[in-house]
Amino acid sequence: MAKVSFVDETTAGARVPAWALEIFEERLTLRELVRRRIFQEVAEYNASSSGPFRGLVQPTTAERALNGDRSTVPPRRVDPERQVALAEAAFARNGFVVLVGDRQVDDLDQVVELGRDTEVTFLKLVPLVGG
Repeated sequence: MAKVSFVDETTAGARVPAWALEIFEERLTLRELVRRRIFQEVAEYNASSSGPFRGLVQPTTAERALNGDRSTVPPRRVDPERQVALAEAAFARNGFVVLVGDRQVDDLDQVVELGRDTEVTFLKLVPLVGG
């Protein structure tokens, strides 16, 4: 059984503290690893439904502006399948890269080896200003 720690970072230097997930397989595709991560974070959010959703894929600034202040609106349940599709699309357009240990994985269908204390870093790429 592997204990996988997920870390979110940005190229601007922000780092979200790691959280762990126990995975029984020693080998998984990156696609399945991302899927399990998203299903876990969505399940935790839907169970608590407090505050904004802070998952791998976030609404854009434009979407937040169009939706206005949601603090007075009851929170909606987040659909994990939709989040997985958004994450796969973001990965495909280089919205983030994934490092398993110290090695970059560049294909969702690539099989990754998971050990007892594997760290998986999701490095969200921040667009350059004026570029």
